[in-house]
Amino acid sequence: MGKLKSYQEQIQEIVVKGINAAEEQQQKLVSKPFEYAEKLEADVREYSVKALRERYNEYSVSLFEQLRSLNERVNNFAADLVAKLEKEAAEVAEGVEDAAKKVEAAAKPAAKKPAAKKPAAKKPAATA
Repeated sequence: MGKLKSYQEQIQEIVVKGINAAEEQQQKLVSKPFEYAEKLEADVREYSVKALRERYNEYSVSLFEQLRSLNERVNNFAADLVAKLEKEAAEVAEGVEDAAKKVEAAAKPAAKKPAAKKPAAKKPAATA
């Protein structure tokens, strides 16, 4: 069951890295148009490009925080599931061990008793 926990942790790390990489790439892609728009921006506009960029960045941060939160919830669910599986496996192993001890205990008295000799089988008379 340790392997399941290890796999679950590896998947968790991969997802976190993927989210971080996606966020970094998204920020790089989006920054260029805003940089050009900021250069062309006129101060008389009611909504400045700079304000739009700040609002967009806030929404982006919120989105990726929600993705991380969802990933953490999935991770917690997976961890609980792995723990339950490990517990069940331990209980089954304990039951098997108890059964093996009972079989061993039952086999000891049987091994001490000498086996009764069976009479040799008689050969049928040959008919010619």
